[in-house]
Amino acid sequence: MSTRWHGLEPGDVLDNDQLRKIFKCSPQGGMRRSKETNSLVIVSNHVESLYDDRWIDNVLHYTGMGKRDDQSYTFMQNRTLFESNQNGVEVHLFEVFKLREYIYRGRVELADDPYQEQQADEKENMRNVWVFPVKLKDEGFVYEPSKTLIYEALVVREKKAKRMTDQNLKIRAGASRRKVRRKQVVTTTFERDIYVAEYVKRCAKGVCQLCDKPAPFENKQGEPYLETHHIVWLARGGDDSIDNTVALCPNCHRKMHILDSPDDISKLISAAKGRNTE
Repeated sequence: MSTRWHGLEPGDVLDNDQLRKIFKCSPQGGMRRSKETNSLVIVSNHVESLYDDRWIDNVLHYTGMGKRDDQSYTFMQNRTLFESNQNGVEVHLFEVFKLREYIYRGRVELADDPYQEQQADEKENMRNVWVFPVKLKDEGFVYEPSKTLIYEALVVREKKAKRMTDQNLKIRAGASRRKVRRKQVVTTTFERDIYVAEYVKRCAKGVCQLCDKPAPFENKQGEPYLETHHIVWLARGGDDSIDNTVALCPNCHRKMHILDSPDDISKLISAAKGRNTE
């Protein structure tokens, strides 16, 4: 089956006006319904969005509509997407890694039943949201964003995390989904939770949690340089959570990945527990 739709192919980059004209939809929002083209455009914005969309094994877990309070699956386009495998509406996915650049990924369909999870709203209050697992529908050429593009979007989100208050950061980090984002392309890549990483490093206050020494140098922003380490490695099924994450100097981080000694693991478990009970 062709991947083209109104001249579009996966990987095509549109601006917002082009997207609106092609799909005859609203110029704003993450879910844009068009009755004229019988389509629903969903936008996964990895730069600006409040929501926590993530790819796991080539399925995008896409968060529904509603910026405050608990979401309802019957609310506006949540219902359209919820019923999309039966209602005849074509669902098209765009991703944003740079401001005002919408990358067309193709048509998608529900890969599994929608489910609920906890995410923060725009006021940093935890609430229930609906998450829709969607997968690409068409065979043929599949566009994959470059590692550079993904990294640049990650840097933007990391800067936002650094500007958060301690309290708001703790809320976000404490609500991590625990199971890491995983995407299978040529090799398996893991996308860590930026809020967990920032919270753990901030709590360490520039001191390695294994050797108890100050960070060996500062980064370009003048901050003590520490790296996050998962006590039970992600590759071994460890959680991406504050309970399983510590901040280490580069030397100790390398040591853990080479030796991973039981005594060191025990010390890091105690450090994580001590921090999380404060």
